[in-house]
Amino acid sequence: KIWNVYIMTNKPNGILYIGVTDSLGEVKEQTKSLSAVFTAKYNCDKLVYFEEFEDGMEAAKREKQMKKWKRDWKINLVGDFNPKWVDISLNWKLNFNKLR
Repeated sequence: KIWNVYIMTNKPNGILYIGVTDSLGEVKEQTKSLSAVFTAKYNCDKLVYFEEFEDGMEAAKREKQMKKWKRDWKINLVGDFNPKWVDISLNWKLNFNKLR
């Protein structure tokens, strides 16, 4: 099983939401659910960053670490990984190639 720490946003340099999941392909649907109050309230519907982990505990540890970071560090992390801030989930293969 692969675990992912991910960042979602509403627009480039906008609101950032950091989460962890074992189902990255379903993250956008999960964030639309009623239980996802923060992402729904701030319309964080664009997946702009992710990291993969084989260990769920390591992924959770990384998520907590990233949540403590200063906003500028998070912005730079996304910018280095995804300079155009494209929504990676729209077309996994196409968008991943556009990141670089």
